[in-house]
Amino acid sequence: MRYRYSSFLFAIFACALGLAASLAGCRNLPPSKPESQWTVEEARGAVVYRQACARCHYPTNTNSLHGPGLQAITKVSAMPSGQPPTDERLTAVILHGRGMMPATSLTDDQLSDLLAYLKTL
Repeated sequence: MRYRYSSFLFAIFACALGLAASLAGCRNLPPSKPESQWTVEEARGAVVYRQACARCHYPTNTNSLHGPGLQAITKVSAMPSGQPPTDERLTAVILHGRGMMPATSLTDDQLSDLLAYLKTL
């Protein structure tokens, strides 16, 4: 009888721990800036994003396509790599690639526009 009670308590504890872990993974991310409020630079960045990034990254959620979704990428404390999302780190990943992500060749203006757009997400 004591064994069954201990097993029951362990199962309850394991379920509670799993629930707590799954809830900790859920986070409310800030919404993206509406397209109607974009600056000219942000709009140009959206074009760069569609040409260079959209085939691998969703812009308005965190679900994975071929790479992680980028919603609120500049507003979270850490990127999927664990690093803070500074302009310098984002630039390095974009221009030089990381892991499975290939390097992306952009002009300085395209990069600046893309970073502006990423901040709208």
